Amino acid sequence: MTPEIQTFLLAMTPVGELRAAIPLGLTFYKLEPATVYFLSVLGNIFAVFLIFTFLGIFSRRASRKIYFFNRFFNWLFSQTRKNHYDKVNKYGLYLLPFFVAIPLPATGGWTAAFIAFVFGMPFKKAFPLISLGVLMAGLIVLMITFAGISVEKYLGWQALLGFLLMGGLGWLMYNIKNKKT
Repeated sequence: MTPEIQTFLLAMTPVGELRAAIPLGLTFYKLEPATVYFLSVLGNIFAVFLIFTFLGIFSRRASRKIYFFNRFFNWLFSQTRKNHYDKVNKYGLYLLPFFVAIPLPATGGWTAAFIAFVFGMPFKKAFPLISLGVLMAGLIVLMITFAGISVEKYLGWQALLGFLLMGGLGWLMYNIKNKKT
């Protein structure tokens, strides 16, 4: 399998998405930045399209034919809407691109597609907004990857590892502090 296809497929995965495809495409596969960006964004958007297309079909058919799925989807929709409807109603569809663009775990095209599905957001509105977020996330990840490559090139891999560990430790301490308050 070619590096281009691997980059495209990695961008389609729920955990990796752009956050794995772009760094691997640039550093491991040694692809051109424009190629990596295009393939990663295209793969991620294609995964979002598949989720929108097939999750609705699956949930409708499974709910009609299998009692367990009917109960599960009714519970999922009612609980999620009950717990989060105010936030989604207040901020609306238009925060989806910013939610997707933040390159953190659990904020990506897959999660946004599931959010749009559960809250019944129309495809014609949600899909372009999620795609815009994927485009922004791709640029952010590309810039962060270039910064990491530069640090490694000029200061060494030890400095890069140190920066990553310090950033991770700072993020962990911030989250622990916020949970106490």
